Amino acid sequence: MGQNSKRRHYQAWVLAARPRTLPLAGASILLGSGLAASVGALNMAVLVLALLTAIALQVLSNLANDYGDAASGADDEQRIGPARAVSSGLLTAEKMRTGMIATATVAALLGLLLLVAAFGNQWGQILIFILLGAAALLAAVTYTVGLGGTPYGYRGFGDIAVFIFFGLLGVLGTYYLHVQQLSWLPFLPAAACGLLATAVLNVNNVRDIESDARNGKITLAVRLGRTKAISYHWALLGLALLLTLIYLVALPVPWVGWSCLLVTKPLTDAARTLSHTRDGEMLTNMLKKTAISTLLYSVLLSIGLALF
Repeated sequence: MGQNSKRRHYQAWVLAARPRTLPLAGASILLGSGLAASVGALNMAVLVLALLTAIALQVLSNLANDYGDAASGADDEQRIGPARAVSSGLLTAEKMRTGMIATATVAALLGLLLLVAAFGNQWGQILIFILLGAAALLAAVTYTVGLGGTPYGYRGFGDIAVFIFFGLLGVLGTYYLHVQQLSWLPFLPAAACGLLATAVLNVNNVRDIESDARNGKITLAVRLGRTKAISYHWALLGLALLLTLIYLVALPVPWVGWSCLLVTKPLTDAARTLSHTRDGEMLTNMLKKTAISTLLYSVLLSIGLALF
C-alpha cells in the first residue's frame, strides 16, 4: 500500500469515527465525576478509564451508524452532512465490520479495567456493571444495524436511548463508580445532561427529516413532523434548564457552577435557527453549536461542583 493510499485509508477511518462527536461522549462522564468531586469521592483512575470507555463506545456507535445506514440504503446522494465511509466506497462493508469488532473489543477491555479500578474484587458490583456495559455495547451497535429486525434508530426510539445512555446511565453510572452509592439530587443534572444530548440528536434529525422520510428512516422528528419536532426541541431545552436551576438552588452550588447557564444563549440561538431555516449547512453548524454547548454545560457545572 503506497503512502497516498495509506493516507486515504487512514482518513476514511477518521471520517467513519466522526471525531467531532467524541467530546459529547465525555460530557456525561465529566458531569458524573464533578458530582462525585462535590462529595469528596473523585477517583482519577475511574475518570480517565470512564472517558476512554465512553469514547470507544461512541466510536463503535459511529462505525455501526456508517455501516447500518449503508446496508439499509438510508443514505443517498441527497444526504445532508458529512459523507459516510461505506456509502461513498471509501471502506468496504467487510472492513467496517472488522473495525466494529475491534472497537467493541477495545471498549469491553477498557470497561473491565474501569470496573476493577472502581470496585476492586467486589464481584457482585462488577457483574451488575458488566451487564450494563453489555447493554451499552448492544445499544451502540443496534441503533442503525439492528438484530433480526428494524434498527431502533429507524423507528423513533433513538431519543430515548440517547437520554438514557448520555444522561441517566452515563452521569449516574459514573457517579456511582466513584461514590458507590446514589442520592436523589444527582438525578436532576443527569436528566438535564440527557435532555441536552437528546436535543443534539433532534437537530440532526430535523436537518435530515426529508431524506430520512424518503429512505424509510423513521426518526422521532419524522414521526412528529418538522413543526412539532421544533416545539419538542424547545421543550427539551426548557426542561433541561429548569432541572438545572432546581439543582443549583437546592444544593446550593457555588457561583462558578451557575456559569453553566451561559450555554442558554448559544442553545437558544441554535434553536431559533432551527425554527427558521432549512439550509443544510446552517443546520449542520447549529448541530455543532448545540453539541459544543452541551459539553460546555457539563464542563462548567463540573468545575463548580469540584470547587464546592
